[in-house]
Amino acid sequence: MAGPRRKTDDEDAFDRELADLPADLRWREWMNRVEAVIFAAAEPVPRAVLAPLVGAGCNLDLIIDDIRAELQARPYDLVAVAGGWRHLTRPAYAGAIRSTVPTRPGRTDLSAAEGLVLMAIACFQPMTRADLAAVLGRSVSRDLIGGLRRQGFIAAGPRAPQPGAPYTYVTTPAFLRHFGLTSLRDLPDIEALEDAGLLSRDRMRQDGFAPPSEEDGPD
Repeated sequence: MAGPRRKTDDEDAFDRELADLPADLRWREWMNRVEAVIFAAAEPVPRAVLAPLVGAGCNLDLIIDDIRAELQARPYDLVAVAGGWRHLTRPAYAGAIRSTVPTRPGRTDLSAAEGLVLMAIACFQPMTRADLAAVLGRSVSRDLIGGLRRQGFIAAGPRAPQPGAPYTYVTTPAFLRHFGLTSLRDLPDIEALEDAGLLSRDRMRQDGFAPPSEEDGPD
């Protein structure tokens, strides 16, 4: 039977509690640690990763609140996304960023049809292709579904309890990360979906689509 794991030198050197510092400096160091880890991470950083950076009795939510308060005058914020936190630029600067910064690798601009199908799946999942056709009033091609799957926004869900047991489709954690959502409970209304870039009513009208009314949204 293996014995207890021995701590590495780095673990021995890492002082979580900072008991030798005055309270104000200790709090500042905890803030700096949390923000540094979030800043350096490529993906949203969950609570389980951040909690060991601060003292056992420290309230991590208050640390996050204080960091966000200091960022109020900055063009970016610390945002809860897909079960963690990450730095995101503020929506007011989206135009400036799009006009000067090259598209990030892997970032995809959705067509009007893709945006509408993705919104329907997000709101009413799990959904079959037949369900999508009923909600949207027109058929949805396998190619369109396949494109959303290749982009990582949707995945196969449970088989539907219908003749033939057709596949259903559900959104993925990549969908939450891409659109800056903490969970599906944070799905916004039509106007906010437009602001997030998930759909454009003008583009949908040009392509012959009509967005669903707000009364048709999820309960």
